[in-house]
Amino acid sequence: MPGAHRAAGLHRPHPSSPEEPPAQEDLLLAAAYVSDAQYNRNVPFETSPQAVRLYHFYNHWTMRAATYFFIWGDLALALFEEPALFPLPFLATSIAEVLCLTAFSGRLVHFAKVTPQMVFWKDTKNICIVVTIVLTLIDLIIYGSLEAVNIHGVRWSRALRPVFLINFPESRQIRRAFRSIRNTLPDILYVFLLFIFSMLIFSLMALKLFGDRGLKTVEGSPYFTNILDIAFELYVLVTTANSPDVMMPAYEFNWWYSLYFITYIIINTYIFMSVFLAVVYNNYRKHLKNEIRTLAYLKRHKMIEAFNILKVKVGTEFVVKEAQWRQLAKIVAPDISSSHLELLLRISDEGQKGYVDKMNFLRLADLLNIQVVTINIKRHPLEAWMPRVYQSSPSLLVQKVVRHRIFVWVYDVIILINAIFIALDEKNPLISYAEWLFLSLYIIEILLKLYTYEPRAYFGRKQFWNWFDTLIIIAALVATVANTTIQSARKYNSQQILDIVLILRILRLLRIIVSIQRFRVIVTTLINIGPTMLTFGGLVLVVYYVFAIIGMEVFHGKVHFFDPSSTSPDALECGNPALKDSAFARGRYCRNNFNDLAASLILLTELTVVNQWHVLADGFALVTHQASKLYFIGFHVVVVILIVNIFIAFILEAFFVAYSLEKSEVETAIEKKIQELGVGVQEEEVQDGKLIDNVDAKDSGFSGDDGDNKRKALKGLYFRIASKKYKTVDALLQQMFESEIAPEDEGPSLEEILNFSPSDIHPKNPSFENSA
Repeated sequence: MPGAHRAAGLHRPHPSSPEEPPAQEDLLLAAAYVSDAQYNRNVPFETSPQAVRLYHFYNHWTMRAATYFFIWGDLALALFEEPALFPLPFLATSIAEVLCLTAFSGRLVHFAKVTPQMVFWKDTKNICIVVTIVLTLIDLIIYGSLEAVNIHGVRWSRALRPVFLINFPESRQIRRAFRSIRNTLPDILYVFLLFIFSMLIFSLMALKLFGDRGLKTVEGSPYFTNILDIAFELYVLVTTANSPDVMMPAYEFNWWYSLYFITYIIINTYIFMSVFLAVVYNNYRKHLKNEIRTLAYLKRHKMIEAFNILKVKVGTEFVVKEAQWRQLAKIVAPDISSSHLELLLRISDEGQKGYVDKMNFLRLADLLNIQVVTINIKRHPLEAWMPRVYQSSPSLLVQKVVRHRIFVWVYDVIILINAIFIALDEKNPLISYAEWLFLSLYIIEILLKLYTYEPRAYFGRKQFWNWFDTLIIIAALVATVANTTIQSARKYNSQQILDIVLILRILRLLRIIVSIQRFRVIVTTLINIGPTMLTFGGLVLVVYYVFAIIGMEVFHGKVHFFDPSSTSPDALECGNPALKDSAFARGRYCRNNFNDLAASLILLTELTVVNQWHVLADGFALVTHQASKLYFIGFHVVVVILIVNIFIAFILEAFFVAYSLEKSEVETAIEKKIQELGVGVQEEEVQDGKLIDNVDAKDSGFSGDDGDNKRKALKGLYFRIASKKYKTVDALLQQMFESEIAPEDEGPSLEEILNFSPSDIHPKNPSFENSA
């Protein structure tokens, strides 16, 4: 095939004749470009037929799922390796790790088959994976050899396992989060150095002010006589974890000394920490803008490549024939229904000419990205089985009442009354009988809704709150009946079942969220930032995992937990004499240790909250060395100062974007076409219960002629644009930037796109720059 073995982004020969339809290989290649544009992938792949097929297989969801399975399996091995929560022999864990490494190698070889060799070896991600696999195998061999001769070794390569999570192409969102940290470091370093300088100046002042006055701490230790101890205590004071304890000896000696600590807190806690956030936020937005611009132009570039492959000449312009457009869309989105496909074709081929021009073709990835909800308004089964009864006056009155807003308000009041009863004494017989009353009312509510709304639509895939409500009520009913039966048997009282009943009763109160509009706005915002919260969750997991592995190697076995009922004298000092009479032991922090992965992750979570983190650091310093405090300071700097501030920056940007962005041009075009065809339903109608979303609609076509009849009958297939709350912030920002690019603008060359820098302004002054 002409043009084989060329990387993506290089121009490729078109069919030999402008009127010649594209071959199947061309369709697959064009589909690869469109799919990459749809999911914002930037993978340079070879364009030979075999490489394109391998690339489609590489991006198949089963391959991605298998990769994640082995990644998480590899990370989970730390639960079974010494120090282990669930100990397994070294042979078993090593075999499992070798299997994971084999899977990673296979995935890497697969990737090498679809990318040009020079591109593959220039990619830092691939080199990191290869080096990590080699180092892990070397570590396994060395550790296994030492274990064979009963010599304890260190599994240092375990800290490298998150490299696989970060560097495989599937984890590009986590890599972007790490890039945000990397891009922020140069600017934040200067602020951090200035902060350290300020802290050292105050440390010297404290040494001179308090060092020779013979002051003592509560424990009886000398107060502020060592410069390193003073620096550590003042660093902790920035986090407010030791306030006001650290200032009390000086404050008791003379109240004027409180001004020293107040000045320090104002400068270092409030000013410097705010500057950290400002620097992080400014750099985050600057580099995010650059990445979004790059993604927008890369998507335009890929869509142009796909068009150039499929185009044929009709008259004086190049177009894509309707048949090829349909085949392309089915390859890219194989699960798309024919009715949805027909809707998108009506938008792309506005004049029903039998072909799609270039400008409309370039919108295909955006069209496929916009979730069009299919609503199948069906007849209620009771209407088919007994139409006279279901359409009778009493039945219609019941349906009208259930659909009315007052019905929702009445049950909101019932939920609030139920909340009051839940807070009262459970042992009171009146409260117990009232619970049965509330359960009966909730069951009646569900039955009335099932009578009014079509059951399959009521329990549709998108009806989360209907499922949640019904399952909670059924579970509460079963648990309450079980608890009552056990109590009536007078043999024993199941506290576990009682706990379940109480939890389910409390969960029922969440229903109030659906009814109050202000609550729904908050939940919508949380849903909007949910995907990125998961991204940052992955970022935090990587950092936690690395610190947990290091902590287990350094602090394993230094602190032991004893049962509260234990009479062992070692229980008072957490199994280590060095902790005798320490704040760590007095605070009964013995369970906060690094003796397994689960305990380590819990301890790191406590450190993130920063309350009492200095007590934990002091405890582990006592059982090892004072230098171990650097481990805890390093964790605080990386997680609390860097990652948490980047997360706050993202939340701020998410709110600004969510409240400043209207529907895109493509969304507007889809909605316009839906209304023209007479098959449109407003989102508010669905939310208010007038219509129920049922995505599992039967596949059927539609035509504009009978659209009005369908609307009047309120039966058949309808469409609406999914709520903006389901969009990611990246998609919103990219949509905002793309609105600044003219439809005919093909953008800069691929090399220029890949070399964009935050200092460039192209296009000039994009609107989202002022979104804040």
